[in-house]
Amino acid sequence: MMRVSLRCLGGLLAGMSVFAFTPLAHAAAAAPAPLGSDSCAALTQAGHVAWPEAGTRIVAATWRPAGYAVPLVGQPDAPPTQAVLPAHCEVEGVMHERRGVDGQAYAIRFRLRLPSDWNGRFLMQGGGGTNGTVGDAIGKVSMDQAPALAQGFAVLAQDSGHDNATNTDPARGGMVAFAHDPQARADYGGASLRPVTLAAKALVAAYYGRNPRFSYFYGCSKGGQEGMVLAQQEPDLYNGIVAAAPGFALPRAALAEAWNTKAMGGVLAARGDAPTVANLARAFSVEDGTRVRQAILAACDGLDGAKDGIVADGARCTSALVVPQLRAAGLSPAQVTALEQIHDGVRDGAGRQIYPGFGWDAGWFDPGWRIWMTGSPDGRVPALNVVLGGPSRVVLFATPPGNVPLAPDAILAAQLAFDPARDAAAVTATAPGWPRSAWQDVGAHVPDLDRFQARGGRLIVPHGGSDPVFSLNDTLGWWRALDRHSGGRAAGYARVFPVPGMAHCAGGPATDRYDALRALVDWVEQGKAPEALAAKAGPATPWPGRERPLCRYPLVARTKGGVTACAMPPKAARR
Repeated sequence: MMRVSLRCLGGLLAGMSVFAFTPLAHAAAAAPAPLGSDSCAALTQAGHVAWPEAGTRIVAATWRPAGYAVPLVGQPDAPPTQAVLPAHCEVEGVMHERRGVDGQAYAIRFRLRLPSDWNGRFLMQGGGGTNGTVGDAIGKVSMDQAPALAQGFAVLAQDSGHDNATNTDPARGGMVAFAHDPQARADYGGASLRPVTLAAKALVAAYYGRNPRFSYFYGCSKGGQEGMVLAQQEPDLYNGIVAAAPGFALPRAALAEAWNTKAMGGVLAARGDAPTVANLARAFSVEDGTRVRQAILAACDGLDGAKDGIVADGARCTSALVVPQLRAAGLSPAQVTALEQIHDGVRDGAGRQIYPGFGWDAGWFDPGWRIWMTGSPDGRVPALNVVLGGPSRVVLFATPPGNVPLAPDAILAAQLAFDPARDAAAVTATAPGWPRSAWQDVGAHVPDLDRFQARGGRLIVPHGGSDPVFSLNDTLGWWRALDRHSGGRAAGYARVFPVPGMAHCAGGPATDRYDALRALVDWVEQGKAPEALAAKAGPATPWPGRERPLCRYPLVARTKGGVTACAMPPKAARR
């Protein structure tokens, strides 16, 4: 079961799909003369690239003719797909090669694709999960949208300083074993972003003979956390950033994963079922999940002016409305309690909120929600809050790093034993040899973008209302703090776009197909600040092809007279 979950992880975190190639209508600059295999090979010549750091080197530079295809990682059990790419030079590089304190060999490895028909733009593609693999560097930006490479961007991806093929150790946490090395944890948290960006820009300059006119970053999940690191800590590197479903409070979110698992475990305890991963998948049957969604819709669909299967006005969808519907739906008292605990969020022994709870939304118990909380109903994929969240909490986000057996049921036992009054302090602790905590290394939750704003930076943050791992409430709370810090002017440079019904990065009963990159380019280069993102529902939703605006927070989509538009919610409902 562990092997199944890891194989599916890329698609679950990134929400990939097939792309239709529709290039941006406006280019940043006239395209240079086409480049070919000779100019690609020339990059490997000594002294051809003015590296910012000694020791950076090219492993391979390969010319890829038009029509070269790369596989796309999709949703579990979906047919394999691929992206067919334009002519480009693919460069694989390495830097910061070293030996860690744990005896492991580490390095930052990266891939850069340089299109022959370049539009003058540079984009870094964010990572996902625990990283440890070099991304494909095609710039997957959204459902139904062309990869950035096909739009003419030069595209960068990296592994954040560790390699899952060599740094994984089953005895020390599996894929999070790299966290036993302080520098590797810091590189994962964001320390790798600046050096790899500067190395890639040096390659761009060497290949095209000029620097990028505009630089962009696009990432979701861990990639969203990287986008927040760049906006907060490295504001000079990128003009525009899409930080979707940002894991910018990852260590605290890992505590919430344990809290939510423990809540679901309460259902098993009430039934007298053994606390196993297999039983956890049956804590709520498929029919139970359907009743939960129907109860939420019965309570809250229509608050926005239309009963259409979408809870657009999430702030008004309260437990006072939902819980009576859950009870009336025939759920057991233990099931209702578990859902209330997930909604309320994890608190410490004094009752202080450690991580916000998850808002009631129509995507609860959709497959993309369930696979994190309980695992797939058929048992093929164990709960990701267990098999990914457990090792991450104990090893990656604790100082000093601990260890946990990798057997799924053993990890579940560790999650069920979680005590926030005892265990929450691990994320902010330091220790001999560990001068920085996991929160300092990986957290990027500072509501201050003054330097980014001063340089003209722009930030777009889409986030699903039914995201089961990073709470939309956390992102909205951060934006409100940012707005207070900026004197009510945060929308001038940073905008959050809630996506009702959407799970983690994609999926769910949602209009989850939108082009945030195009909106960002228009904002950065033409000053067109987006009030809404035009969005469409995919074929697996209850309403394929439905179009709906995704409104910038705090606006919500309200329907009046059959017309849906973005408007301020009632004052009493604003949060």
